[in-house]
Amino acid sequence: MPRQIQQYCQQTGQAIPRTEGEIFRCIAESLALRYRFVLEHIEDLVLKRFSGLHIVGGGSQNTLLCQYTANALGRAVWAGPVEATAIGNLLVQYISLGYLENLQQARYLVRQSFPIHTYQPYQVSQWDDAYTRFLQVIQA
Repeated sequence: MPRQIQQYCQQTGQAIPRTEGEIFRCIAESLALRYRFVLEHIEDLVLKRFSGLHIVGGGSQNTLLCQYTANALGRAVWAGPVEATAIGNLLVQYISLGYLENLQQARYLVRQSFPIHTYQPYQVSQWDDAYTRFLQVIQA
């Protein structure tokens, strides 16, 4: 994968990441910018602006990715819970069995039971510039 990233950067006229750290940063920044791209397209489709983004599962443990995402979005990112799939499965079963009344009650239970870390954006103007470059690269 690192070789493919380097080749893509070369083909698109970008700086070529050489070290493991540079490659990881390239991946994390690219994911954060892609999240913004997808979120904006979803908002266009549903005609609604969301105040932030929830990241759940294993990705919620990557503090750099979560912070980059908040920066790229210019909005808060809420990270966690890590075991969201299993928790969601359990809660749907509890709703269907009548132990919980509805989805709102299930969401309240999750908020009270699992830590959620909030990431606030910073350096937003620099990330806006990066997003403009990102759009130019992916549309080329």
